[in-house]
Amino acid sequence: MRISLLAILAGSLSLGACATVTRGTTEQITFDSEPPAAMRTSTGLTCPTTPCTLQVDRKSEFVATFSKDGYASQDIMVQTRVAGSGAAGFAGNVLIGGIIGMGVDAATGSTLEHYPSPVTASLAPLAVSSKYRGRKPAAARGPVKEAAPPTS
Repeated sequence: MRISLLAILAGSLSLGACATVTRGTTEQITFDSEPPAAMRTSTGLTCPTTPCTLQVDRKSEFVATFSKDGYASQDIMVQTRVAGSGAAGFAGNVLIGGIIGMGVDAATGSTLEHYPSPVTASLAPLAVSSKYRGRKPAAARGPVKEAAPPTS
């Protein structure tokens, strides 16, 4: 009896944190842009050019910034939400893993997924009139003096 109780307890603990076991604590996210551009995140991840795929902690929310010379930069907020399979793994803890498994899954973020995924940006070219291309910038002028207000 005592051995079977220990076996059940050991089995329960080994299967605890179902989402952590089945989904892991990181996720691969693909970043793409038109035209291909450099990308960096507010958490310090970078790619020299898109498309690229990076490994990201499941519980990490961040801003992805796409930039390229001659184009306006674009920031995209990447957030987390409970994934369908993450919720199933979390629910599996009720049957097998118990409160310890739920705590592990919640702490590691293994029940979460990122959105949008993939992260895609469409960069807009900076408009420069052909009339001004190739010209040197105008020389800086001194301060503008305002005309004195009319007196009555």
